[in-house]
Amino acid sequence: MRTTRALAVTGAAVAALGLAAPAAVARDGMGVSPSNIVALPSVIARGGQLTVTVDDCPTGGTMTSDAFPSTTLTPIHGANQTSKGTATVNDNARPGSHSITVNCNGRTLTNPAAFTVIGGVQGGIGGGSSTGATPTDIAIGGGLVAAAVVGAGVFWMRRRTEKRI
Repeated sequence: MRTTRALAVTGAAVAALGLAAPAAVARDGMGVSPSNIVALPSVIARGGQLTVTVDDCPTGGTMTSDAFPSTTLTPIHGANQTSKGTATVNDNARPGSHSITVNCNGRTLTNPAAFTVIGGVQGGIGGGSSTGATPTDIAIGGGLVAAAVVGAGVFWMRRRTEKRI
């Protein structure tokens, strides 16, 4: 009976020590690997701003991608020891899926498909190539206004002759 009781107490002590050790390491911040890289929005146009959060990165770090320059992560001291950074996507970033690599405390983590860059629309022959009104747009608009004035004049003249009868 004493042997079983001693084994049970020893097993409970080992289990408690095993559960407490990772929590102590996590609180210290050393030896913790970054996890859960989240990029929002997950689909973005070139030149847009991307916000990235990383869990288990208590002291901050850096994030890199082929779609934006290296950016600093700053700690926000939440329950998950989260760090956050904002990056601007390059104007010449290729459309498609891009990865983000995070470096916290000398440890790295890569999310291979963290976000997607969308490209411009190919307009073809009928696509617009400039901003604002072109001379053609002004000519069409002027013609429509002139037609409306002529139509209103004809309608008014016709109504005027009907009153005389």
